This record gives sequence, structure tokens and C-alpha cells, in this order.
Amino acid sequence: MLFAMPTKQNEMLATIEAEYRETAYLTRRSEPHPRVLQALADVPRRDFVPPNVKHLAYANSPLPIGSGQTISQPYIVALMTDLLNPQPEQRILEIGTGCGYQTAILAKLAGKVFSIEILDTLAERAALNLANYHNVELRCDDGYIGWPQAAPFDGIIVTAAASHVPEPLRQQLKIGGRLVIPVGLPNLHQELLLIERLDATEFKTESILGVVFVPLIRKHKSREENNTYDCDTDATGRGKEPNP
Repeated sequence: MLFAMPTKQNEMLATIEAEYRETAYLTRRSEPHPRVLQALADVPRRDFVPPNVKHLAYANSPLPIGSGQTISQPYIVALMTDLLNPQPEQRILEIGTGCGYQTAILAKLAGKVFSIEILDTLAERAALNLANYHNVELRCDDGYIGWPQAAPFDGIIVTAAASHVPEPLRQQLKIGGRLVIPVGLPNLHQELLLIERLDATEFKTESILGVVFVPLIRKHKSREENNTYDCDTDATGRGKEPNP
């Protein structure tokens, strides 16, 4: 599917479609939803990357955005958005705003997007990048606890790996809502999970594919998390690749 846009952006979309086909045996999804592909066409990725990497803006890979962080691989952005399946009337929570690229994609598809970033410098930059997206609300805070004042949400998307599924996020889902989250430990096995809330107490969990994410940072961590993660060297992660 080609769109009226610069050739490099069309090449990025074609690469995403090809990677969908290549990973279909894992994801059981052979092509992106047309609405998701259109959102990727409508949001220029180059507007969200620093000047020194703009020439690589449409590569299907993570790119540095400062503060030791990266903008996500476009295929992963497409897949996670596809799994979330945001609709025009829905309210979505994003954990890990980064530079705001994933946020902008969600804003094209959902009615309202609430996004949390724990790093001040990235939160400030994202606010500038998203100034023209009027259905986005941003907060600089600990994403693990979610946004209870704005809950419940039709969908929640997390862009860094948690050691377990945060219970506050599960409880902030509406019945019928979806949570897309990578779960696992750094340098060990991680899985991209799709969790659907069936009723007040029941959840359905589907493992999509193996991935590599940096850990979800918390302002106040448990002893176990303090022994596992190093907050001085790892931050909320947007640099991720599928790991079939």
C-alpha cells in the first residue's frame, strides 16, 4: 500500500509490511491494520528525531533521541499499536512518552491519549513535539502507578519492560480493555504480551513474540527491583527490536 509522501517514508511502510509477513508465524498477524498504516503515514517520523539523525528518520530501527534513549523501531510501533487497536471514541494511556512519536500515532487513532514519561528532559521535549496534538495530555511521573485520576482506560500501552505486569495498570483497564506490555528481565527472556480484561477479576493473556526492551524505571522501587535494575544507567526504553 503506497501513500502520497516522500519516497523514504513509503519505503519505511513497505518494510513494516514485509516484517509483518516475516513474523506472522509468531504474531499470527500477516499485515498491519490499514488505520495503523495510515497513522504511520500521517505522522512524519523525522519531526521526532534530533537533527543529527534526520537522514535516518525512516530507517526501520531505533534511533537516539538524547538522554541515552531512542525512538522506537517503526515495526514495533506498528505492531504494538495494532495490538492495542485504539478506536476514535477511546481513551488510551501510554507509559513512556519518549520523544512523543508513539504518542502521536495513538493520537491519530484514539479520542484521547494520556501519556506518562519519568525523565524530565524527554517529557519537556515531547511536550514541544506534541504541541499541535490537542487530544494528548502529558505527565512527568512514575508510569508503574498509571494515571488513576483519569482511569479507567480502553487501552494501555507500555514502552519499557516490567519484571511483572503492574497491578495498577491492570486495574485501570475497562472491562474489554487491552494492555500491551513487554514483560521480562534485562538481558534475559522478555515477551510482548497482549492482556484483555474479561470482567472485574478475569484477564486473558496472549504472548505475541520475544522482544528486547530496557527496564521500566520507577521512582520508588521494591528491594527486588533495586537489585535487578540500575536506574543510573537504564531508563524508560524506546529502543527495542523483535527477538523471534
